[in-house]
Amino acid sequence: LTDVKMLLLSPIPPIKLLGLFFFVASGWLPLPSNTPCSPEDESGAVVVQTAPGKVVTHRGGTIVLPCRYHYDISAHDEDEIRLKWTKVTDPLAFRDVFVAMGKERRAFGSYRGRTSLQEDGPGDASLIIRNVTLQDYGRYECEVTNELEDDAGMVSLDLEGVIFPYHPRLGRYTLTYPEAQRACAEQDGILASYEQLHAAWREGLDWCNAGWLQDGSVQYPVGQPREECGRREAPVGVRNYGYRHKEDERYDAFCFTSNLQGERVFFLKPYRKVSFPEAVRACAGSGAAVAKVGQLYAAWKLQLLDRCEAGWLGDGSVRYPIVNPRARCGGQRPGVRNLGFPDKKHRLFGVYCYRAPGSPDPGAARWGWGWRDPSAWRPLHV
Repeated sequence: LTDVKMLLLSPIPPIKLLGLFFFVASGWLPLPSNTPCSPEDESGAVVVQTAPGKVVTHRGGTIVLPCRYHYDISAHDEDEIRLKWTKVTDPLAFRDVFVAMGKERRAFGSYRGRTSLQEDGPGDASLIIRNVTLQDYGRYECEVTNELEDDAGMVSLDLEGVIFPYHPRLGRYTLTYPEAQRACAEQDGILASYEQLHAAWREGLDWCNAGWLQDGSVQYPVGQPREECGRREAPVGVRNYGYRHKEDERYDAFCFTSNLQGERVFFLKPYRKVSFPEAVRACAGSGAAVAKVGQLYAAWKLQLLDRCEAGWLGDGSVRYPIVNPRARCGGQRPGVRNLGFPDKKHRLFGVYCYRAPGSPDPGAARWGWGWRDPSAWRPLHV
């Protein structure tokens, strides 16, 4: 890859970005022939064409990031063309994803083993990403370079999923930006983007506590103005505190998660309610683990899990998912109800478990509600 590395370091002048194609599931749809842009400019420079809008998939799926290029074949050898994909991490920061030149191919970091070029005919630089992760969400640049010229186009990768507000047991407004990132990751999520939060607000999310977003800003969505939430006369919308100091200031977090990779989230209820330590053993005995907050939200939003019974989650909180609101189930709107962080040893509830892909299911062979060994039971005194 010596030649590739040399070209990666070469200073290359920018060329005007052109977007000429729409991408749909069935393939490329060219713009009408009277579009005032030609596949090549008069100088024979490289011209890149990417899809406008977004391409959408879900966690665990496979997606094609569409990109095609044109150049003067008589002026350039195809083996001299370098294709490079990068991910935009900040307005002026990029992370290498995939590079190709001639017959050489190289993927970087977490994209190794998951990415390849589609190569559907001449000029196809489209990138295939398999087993899509939450961290793959974002904007990608497709850059095509010859010896002297280059062009680039952007593709936005969106994920189907759900936003969930989060704060830990310590209470509200206790998370710096790095702590908010870790908190979301621990609950099977990532910090949400503004676009994701805005879409959730349009779908009805109303939350009167400010939280960190992926870009370092602090915002919160309001659907019903009220005095305790920024004044009753203030307009509805996503309210913005701006970009805050990531290491010093503390807020909640808005996390995002996508569909579940596994069998499902399920509610486990023994013949009696249990403490948190007992809940952990119960899920383990069923070949599962206590579900994370993001996993319960994904099951509620994407699998329509509806259960009017409170259960432990992995962070020590107690929640339950409601798709069809009804009497005695916590309000008139769908959502995941939150009972806070009760005492783990003395408060008793059911438990929501999550079985990961490939985990064995003890099935009918297990004893009771989770413990395989009957000697593990303690007598119940009444």
